[in-house]
Amino acid sequence: MSKIIAIVNQKGGVGKTTTTINLGASLAALEKNILLIDIDPQCNTSTGVGFDFAEEHPTIYNVFLEEAEFQESIHSTVLDTLSYIPSDRNLVGLELEFAEKTNRNQLLKENLKDIKDNYDYIFIDCPPSLNTLTLNALCAADSVLIPLQTEYYAMEGLVNLSNTLDLVKKSLNPFLTVEGILFTMYDSRNNLSKMVVTDVKAVAPFPIFNTIIPRNVTLGEAPSHGEPVILYDINSTGAQAYLSLAEEILNGIKNS
Repeated sequence: MSKIIAIVNQKGGVGKTTTTINLGASLAALEKNILLIDIDPQCNTSTGVGFDFAEEHPTIYNVFLEEAEFQESIHSTVLDTLSYIPSDRNLVGLELEFAEKTNRNQLLKENLKDIKDNYDYIFIDCPPSLNTLTLNALCAADSVLIPLQTEYYAMEGLVNLSNTLDLVKKSLNPFLTVEGILFTMYDSRNNLSKMVVTDVKAVAPFPIFNTIIPRNVTLGEAPSHGEPVILYDINSTGAQAYLSLAEEILNGIKNS
């Protein structure tokens, strides 16, 4: 049975795209059939898996405008079980283009109906704001995964996101759950990182993954080569962390 997971945080620079690409690739390496959907106008998931914007291919923007079928916009990667739908910088104007559409928050959900059972997991990389694109992801998703950078403002962002999810559950998707909080960009030499982890664990209203994603140069380098980190350097600490996270997704969070 397919599961749709939105990678969400209203704060930017917390590791949403890195997690979308590398968690998806790690599950694909574990022989799960994976689809990544990039709905962030920055298009970083698309470039991070090798999409070439110089070539003309349908994107999620064309799907939303009903210029292309959903199936047409799906692209393959070097991993046989990892596919993706690229984003488009034109998505930045979607709010205005869809202002009159009564079903504007349900477009992604409606398009996923016919193909979602072809995949074990579908991951949606969301923009760092609460807009029509993010609401589409939250309406379509079964659950959300929350990357949380281990920094000073982490708690503030978590409170804002918790309030947003409550509103979405009340008005748009009553079945939405939280997969878990994922600590990212963790620096074991930094006392602040350790304090944030301790503080969040003490008060967070959501499950917390045991896996913690470290600050890792390789995780930053891999996207410039259009590759997930497990292909760029599988022995790196970043690659091993995402493989560990994939195992938690498959087996559930224990002792958290």
